Amino acid sequence: MRSRRVLWPLMCLLTAALLAACSNPQLVRDQHQAAIYNTELGIAYLQRGELAVAKHKLDRALKENPDDANVHSARALLFERMGESARADKEYRAALSLSPHNPDYQNDYAVYLCNVGRTAEGVRYFLEAARNPLYLTPAAAYDNAGVCLRVAHQYVRAQQMFEAALAVSPGFEQAAWQLADLQYKQGHYKQARKLIKRFLTTNSETPDLLLLAVKVARAQGDALDAQLYARRLQLDFPDSAQAHALASLGHDPG
Repeated sequence: MRSRRVLWPLMCLLTAALLAACSNPQLVRDQHQAAIYNTELGIAYLQRGELAVAKHKLDRALKENPDDANVHSARALLFERMGESARADKEYRAALSLSPHNPDYQNDYAVYLCNVGRTAEGVRYFLEAARNPLYLTPAAAYDNAGVCLRVAHQYVRAQQMFEAALAVSPGFEQAAWQLADLQYKQGHYKQARKLIKRFLTTNSETPDLLLLAVKVARAQGDALDAQLYARRLQLDFPDSAQAHALASLGHDPG
């Protein structure tokens, strides 16, 4: 009987609090605004590596508005950083449940899935993001899918993803490098060289592509072209890591 006497007043207090919140829209708006503020603080602390403070802020945000998808998305990133995969997965799913067509949440969850080796699921979410008309950078999602597949040694599908990224955005350097590097690593030097030459003809030079061009030319035994690409790399990007890497190539044709 004692537990019942304690329980009923507590239930009345909780009911009264809920009714007060429901009857006071301003209070609800204030709590939701506080959740936004604490989420922003939590993300800022997370980016600075202050995980304990970030968790404190995001815990508060969750109490203030448990139905905010952005709160759950931020908490997913936190738990992923903390190495708590089960909790991260739960938060990613909560965010997508509350906002199922948000391409940023789709992409973030896909990155997480690929990082934990769940390639098929990750690629599926990347493709959902890429095909989402609200997503501003579909080429990046295709490229991410390609990287995920490449890590899983699914090279044919990876190539298809990189090609899809370039079809959407022909000047997307990261996808061009990934595709050319994949071809180079598979010994398809002619295709890699053709892609690099075409890309550099119509787009700005990048250190990664110039260094790869050196490697491909050397692999084909074309010392003159290798020297020309190396010279362009040294002149245009003298302080880059890629320019410094030229010395380590030595006489290695690859």
